[in-house]
Amino acid sequence: MDVIITAGTIITMDPERTRAEAVAVSQGRIVAVGTVADCQKALPGATRHDTGAAALLPGFVEPHSHPVLSGMATMPPAYWIAPWFAPTWDDVVAAFRTAIAETPVDQPLAFFGFDGLLQQHADPTAPELDAIFGDRMVMVFGNSGHTSYVTTAVLEHLGWVKNPPTDPVGGFFGRNADGSLNGVATEIPAAMAQAAPVLEAIATGPHPLQGAVEYYVLLSSAGITSTSEHTYKTELKSAYETLASLPNSPLRISLYHMSTEADCGEPFTSAVPEDMLRKQGIKLWADGSPWVGNVAMSSPYLDTDVTRAAGIAPGIPGEKMMNYTRDQLDALLEAHVGEGWQMAFHANGDIAIDIVLDAFTTVLGRHNLIDSDHRWRIEHIGGARADQFPRMASIGAVPSMGPFQFYYWGDLLDGGMFEPAVGGSWQRFRDAFDAGLPVSFHNDGSVTPPTPLLNMQAAVTRRCASGTLHAPEQAATVDEALRAHTVNAAFALGREHEIGSIEVGKFADFVELDADPYAVVPDKIGAIGVLGTWLGGSRVDLGEFAAASHQVDDAAFAQLRTYGVPACCHLPAATAS
Repeated sequence: MDVIITAGTIITMDPERTRAEAVAVSQGRIVAVGTVADCQKALPGATRHDTGAAALLPGFVEPHSHPVLSGMATMPPAYWIAPWFAPTWDDVVAAFRTAIAETPVDQPLAFFGFDGLLQQHADPTAPELDAIFGDRMVMVFGNSGHTSYVTTAVLEHLGWVKNPPTDPVGGFFGRNADGSLNGVATEIPAAMAQAAPVLEAIATGPHPLQGAVEYYVLLSSAGITSTSEHTYKTELKSAYETLASLPNSPLRISLYHMSTEADCGEPFTSAVPEDMLRKQGIKLWADGSPWVGNVAMSSPYLDTDVTRAAGIAPGIPGEKMMNYTRDQLDALLEAHVGEGWQMAFHANGDIAIDIVLDAFTTVLGRHNLIDSDHRWRIEHIGGARADQFPRMASIGAVPSMGPFQFYYWGDLLDGGMFEPAVGGSWQRFRDAFDAGLPVSFHNDGSVTPPTPLLNMQAAVTRRCASGTLHAPEQAATVDEALRAHTVNAAFALGREHEIGSIEVGKFADFVELDADPYAVVPDKIGAIGVLGTWLGGSRVDLGEFAAASHQVDDAAFAQLRTYGVPACCHLPAATAS
């Protein structure tokens, strides 16, 4: 259907025409942008639709997520115990008790979101979990996504009590003095292997895609129309194909295949249209997570009440926290450089970033690709130094930053975990933009709830959840922050020709807002309401999407609404300084 769409204002993110009165859409694509008369001339006889929204923008792009796995981990029948729902360890244990009371005794249980720093508790070992759950199979995933904790029943199911496995490449298992496993696993290869029996039990239940459907709804409710899967493996292909094929499917997905999978470099084929589902690159992990204590930093973790409660050892983490040696990194990149995939490297600490940039420079240089449009990515980069951003720009590396790290953990980072000069400047937005980089923002799947607008607020105000101001000189502008979740994020996914701005020829993917982000007080950007989204020229009906899946029953869908963006993510706004 041909349609002319209007709103209080249309913010295009196109520098040639920043504002418009109307946008004309035909066959899912934009054919005109400008005045109502311009659009009527381009599409005579088109239906006119006034959204009633204060502002219409290009749909937000979340360039680093994990939709299916996040849904499986956080949504029913799993339990989300992140600090925004369970602020203390006592609250976590209360959630454990609730789950025990409301489920059959033989049902495996999965919990996601333990955070030793915010919940002030050391890693729970198998004996500690056994004391709560007895001989039930239980998996707790760390909120960083880099750790898992299981009961002895899970280790027995895996056959690992008597025959503990060796550590996989890129991960390791916690061990007792005698070499037996203690139920703690760190980094994706180990954490996922240990959690597999419980995740498989959930996936083979009566509604295996229920969590994924609900997480798609959560992402869409935040205004997101395109995102990625940064922990893709072939076993997830059918799930993504099913979700993409449903009526009113709300998200375009770009896949990043885990480098630990044997087929990570192989081509991707699917009957699903490429504009809805495509493989974009390969995902690799350089170091760990700041919140777990295994980030490769040159600055020391401090010896404070904060780090002691979380079980983080003081001192300089250093290069020993790298998941791969430099030779291994070079070999991984060399193995895939000829395939044309975009490489996406998780790297939080400054040492990890240095080593990744060294590896990028070596391998790209060896193949004369430094000046090519390779767009090799570096993810998170919370502990980056100022000098590292110009270096990224010099080799064409593309940074995707996580304002959520600063927003939720800023008070702990600044003086609790690291010295203020390091922790206070965590997520150096200003340095990144000043280097001329196409900076994008993300929430990293279930690590924090999907909140593009709150990410923008954090970057612009440099105020964390408590309202405390940290390193104001690192603030971004409103325009930069909006670009980080629109045109720049589309560029990071290699899709700027399709999405990210309202321009002729691109997909008609929009988000309706109840306020103009440029017009509100900056510390209120996160409170702007999302009224709905459009995908390919049609307004998304999330209820129809959920109903079409035959996965989500009414009770579960109602519970999802309690996890909605306003409820879980809009913490009290900070007061202006």
